[in-house]
Amino acid sequence: MNKLPSVTIGIPFYNAESTLLDAVRSVFAQTHESWELILIDDGSTDRSLELARSIRDPRVTVYSDGTNRKLAGRLNQLVGLAKYDFIARMDADDMMAPNRIETLLEILYADEKYDLASCGTYSIRNNGTFNGYRGSDEKNYTFEGLLNKSQRFLHAGLVARKSWYERNRYNELLPLGQDSDLWLRAAKVGDFRAISIKEPLYMYREEGNVTPKKLLTAYRIERNNFAPLIEARHARWKYISKSIVKTCIVQVMDLTGTLDYLLHRRNKKDKNEKLIELFNNSLDKIFSTLIPGIDNE
Repeated sequence: MNKLPSVTIGIPFYNAESTLLDAVRSVFAQTHESWELILIDDGSTDRSLELARSIRDPRVTVYSDGTNRKLAGRLNQLVGLAKYDFIARMDADDMMAPNRIETLLEILYADEKYDLASCGTYSIRNNGTFNGYRGSDEKNYTFEGLLNKSQRFLHAGLVARKSWYERNRYNELLPLGQDSDLWLRAAKVGDFRAISIKEPLYMYREEGNVTPKKLLTAYRIERNNFAPLIEARHARWKYISKSIVKTCIVQVMDLTGTLDYLLHRRNKKDKNEKLIELFNNSLDKIFSTLIPGIDNE
């Protein structure tokens, strides 16, 4: 097998002192060791920046300008900072399996027709324990599939060619859904050549993430930003109507205290013992990995 190229791993963070080192530890635990890690502070007011600056490894660079530009702005900034041709991103409150980078990089390196590769994800609780998993194998993404969510692409779990990011930028004006907006705009012009594998290689903390405010904002973005991309008038109004119905359902579920159902519905709950074993093995590998400057001062 050809030697895999180096990769830039980017983690923007904001007030993530309780989880940032877990994310960084999972980077140091990767089987693919030729990487640079860029940690971008977004104006944190806790100890996040102090912890990031305590890491002592030449592959790790910390950027901080004292401002709060939000996630989309920092992801756009990452592209300009990255020195390698492949970029992997992750969130500061998540972790990744030790073979995530190697597995997805192999896919992109072996087949130049793909610009982006992503994976399935474990849903984990805030304390890092297993909650469920989801993922699917997809090779032929379409605008329609992304729009109606019959095809899903895990944003934080992706590895992409830097050249794709240079052509496609996040909309920094959106408060939520910047990833879906980017996928749809790229797919609309035939520039979303992506592949996803169902193997869960990412660990996504999403406990408490499903809130009425976030859902209602997401549905408003659907109507204001995604719907105008639909050319056919009938299809556009059908999409808007569906979004309005979802808004009403969320409002009712919020009043009746049943909103957590939406989170549980996303993840498979059947006891796949093999996947749970792989999850636990990944955690063992991650938490036995040392971070220079943090664990061995």
